[in-house]
Amino acid sequence: MSKDVPAHRVTEAWPRLYARIAGALYLIVIVGGIFAELFVRSRLVVHGDAAATAHNIQTHEWIYRLGFAVEVFYCACNIPLVLIFYGLYKVVNKNAALMLAFFGLVATAIEAVSLLAHFAPLLFLENLNYLTAFRPEQLQAAAYLSLQLFENGFAISLVFFGFYCLTMAYLIFTSRFLPRLIAALLVVEGLGYLLNSFALFLAPALETRFFPYFVPTGIAEVALCLWLLIMGVDVRRWMERATAGASVQP
Repeated sequence: MSKDVPAHRVTEAWPRLYARIAGALYLIVIVGGIFAELFVRSRLVVHGDAAATAHNIQTHEWIYRLGFAVEVFYCACNIPLVLIFYGLYKVVNKNAALMLAFFGLVATAIEAVSLLAHFAPLLFLENLNYLTAFRPEQLQAAAYLSLQLFENGFAISLVFFGFYCLTMAYLIFTSRFLPRLIAALLVVEGLGYLLNSFALFLAPALETRFFPYFVPTGIAEVALCLWLLIMGVDVRRWMERATAGASVQP
């Protein structure tokens, strides 16, 4: 550290810097998720039609592969993002911050593993010798089934992400580093993800009714991302929390 830069200035600078790094990582996650879901799967997967889905994947194979690669990349970005949030919020409540980190990492791990089912249709639809034992319609059905498995795996990850949102809301509300309105929006989003996932598990017919009403709650993550990028965190409150926590250490 330079002798010309006071230590307290360095200490005060890092929460703001890390908040902006978190905002940049969050932006990658949001844009990557929108691309993979809306511009790849939503356009190529024809619900209830395995043959049409297989045709779209084969016709637009490069786009499909790109969607997979983008999703793998943003899953990797989630790891430093979660660790930055842990570092920022452990001064508020270390146990809650640790729970936030575990929920985030587990959700990311489940989503990453589920991506194998996203990639599987590429294998089923390749013209390989060992696949000639199966009829084309059987391979198309297997490819479509793989995508259904991915959707269910993603829904499982959203259960943990829903609790991640609720834990984040609690930390934002109690710390006041960020606007409490974002905390309220995260509560709505977290509950929406939980409701959507468990509706899919318990009553799939109801899932299509619930989910459209909770799509707009993604505004919570957009608001959090933009606030971190533009405003950062309230460094004064963060320093107060960090100082108070240090004063009670044995």
